[in-house]
This record gives sequence, structure tokens and C-alpha cells, in this order.
Amino acid sequence: MAIKGQLTIFTIHFMAIKITNSTIVCVKLICNHRFYWSFSATFNAMLINMKSLLLLLSLFSTMLLMSQSLSWNNEKIIVTANGTKNTLLNAENIFADGWDELAQARFWQKIMLLSPDSCIISVASNRQILGYTSVRKWESQSEIEKAAYKTTLKAANNIPLDERIYITTGKNDFYKFRDVFNSLSKGVAVFEKNGVDPWYAQSILLIESPGQLKKSVAGAYGAFQLMPSVAKKYGLIVTANIDERTDFDKSALAASKLISTVCIPEAKKILNRHSITYKESDLWFRLFVMHCYHAGAMNVSAVVDKIKPTKGSKDLILKMWTTTAASFGNNSQNYSQLILAAQIILNDMIYAECDDIVHCGTK
Repeated sequence: MAIKGQLTIFTIHFMAIKITNSTIVCVKLICNHRFYWSFSATFNAMLINMKSLLLLLSLFSTMLLMSQSLSWNNEKIIVTANGTKNTLLNAENIFADGWDELAQARFWQKIMLLSPDSCIISVASNRQILGYTSVRKWESQSEIEKAAYKTTLKAANNIPLDERIYITTGKNDFYKFRDVFNSLSKGVAVFEKNGVDPWYAQSILLIESPGQLKKSVAGAYGAFQLMPSVAKKYGLIVTANIDERTDFDKSALAASKLISTVCIPEAKKILNRHSITYKESDLWFRLFVMHCYHAGAMNVSAVVDKIKPTKGSKDLILKMWTTTAASFGNNSQNYSQLILAAQIILNDMIYAECDDIVHCGTK
């Protein structure tokens, strides 16, 4: 019997053996082709009916959710700052896999901490930093002068002439990490209560609209930047007079449902179509899911079809950063880079400013 839950697909194998007036029911749970546990119980033959089986399946569903939560329990930390405790997720997997050493992650860290009156000059394809300038100085130049300066930079750094050079302004006026800090624990709690990996809550809150309520050009709004149609789909009221996307808990619950019922399943479909294996706790898989959250599964599917990967790993995400397809463009490529940078900044802030850090899980 196959049952599709919010987080994964599991199979319960059972058999009934008749012994005199009783029946022994043996149950074995297989989750993503991995054996998790077996269970045997003796029931009176008259009690072996559909109701009993449904109750049994409900029990195993609950146990499955508990077992899955162990993957993120190992990442949870309790952080104490100014007498207040917050439960967050650490960034150890970022450092363990070397994501923090990537030029893209380092570039966005600098942008997030840089004031908006300054710019960083970088190579478009790999975010290699070529220099800094002020917005005022850059804007004072003519288009001809700007083009000539970019050509000079390419020659000085052995960069191909057809490579694009980006000028990116600082964004510390948008990425307000201290303002969003206290809401991170709330988001983590809502996602975890709904059986959804809370890493997603922490990532969304850090980069979508950190510490502020701003409406995007496309119409997304609230801490989790939900579009009106998505918010309504998951039970929020969005009218001209009432917009429940301002309600943190309701928005968090809607976002968790979007992640668990749409983004994760669609991500798996895309990867399964390419025969790519994955673990839901892998960082590259989480980043892949977040691309579905931001760009939509159709656009992610298009870019993966273009890449034609043979395995899932950091390499797939890196190729997505330099590949465009359908509406998967520069903003989409940047999305997981922003997540990495924000998580690293949060980690640095925690260890520099917090009074106490307790690791909840053991590896």
C-alpha cells in the first residue's frame, strides 16, 4: 500500500497470519526505499477491519514525521541574546561543503552589508570582485566612459571581451538582519509544527522581506512574500480592505504548506525525471526547492532540462547559476546565492553577538 504524505512517499507492507482465534499482523515501513522499522501486533480476528488498518496507518504516518524531523533536529541551536532564547538552525552544512568559499556567496555577503551609496564591480558569470566605487562617481560618468572603464578592467584581469561586467549597489538598507532576528524562531516553530523542514522558513525570512513589510512589483507581500492567489489558496483573506499576509503566523503556515505540497513534490518530480537521487536534508536539494519557491517549478524544470544533469550535487546548483531558460534569468540565478550569503551572515552575527549557544542535536 503506497501513501503519499507531505514530506515523502512511504510504503507499508503488512501480512496477516491466522492462528486459532487471533491474527498476528506484521507491518514493515519502507521510506524512500529505506527500511525504517517493523512492527508486530496481535489482534482478535474480529478487530482486523478497515478501521483498525486506518488507525494503524495514522500511527505510522505520525512516526514517519517524527523520524524525518530528526534530520533538522541535528541542526537546531538555541541562541540566547539579551535574555531571550531563539531556536534557529545552524549553518554548519554550508561550511562543511565549502559553499562559503564560493565567490558568489562572498560577493552577496558584501552587498548585503554595504550601504546603498556604494557599488561593487564584478564579473557577471562568477561574481569575481574587480573593484568598488561610489554610486555618485559611477553615475557621473557618461555611457561611453562607463563602457571604456569596463573594457580596461577586462584587459587588466584577463577577462574575455564578451563577458559582462555588473555594477551592483549595496543593500544594507533592505537586508535588516537584526530586525528580522526575533521572527526567525517564530517561523521555525510554525514550519516544524506543520511537519515541514524549518530551514526553509529561516531562509525565506532572511532574504524575502527581512524585518519589514514591503510589497513587490509583482504583488507579493508579507514576511514570506506570498502572491495573492497563493495566499488565498491556503486560506488567507486578501481583499482591498483586508490582507492577512500581514499576519505572521497565518503567512508562515501558508508558506509551509506551499513548500510541502508544491515546491518539494515538484522538485522531486524534476529530479526523478532525470533519474537523480537526493536526500531531503542535503543543502543542494534544499536550495533546489527554494528555486522552485521563487521561480516556479516550470522555470526550474526548463533550466534543468537545458543543463541535462546526471547527478544531484553542488555542481547542479552551480550550473543553474550560469544557465538561463524560460523565465529563469538573473534574479532566479541569484536566489540561492542570496540564501547562502544571508545564512552565513546570520551565523557570524550569532557567534559574535549572542550570549549563549546550545546545540540541540548530536550527529
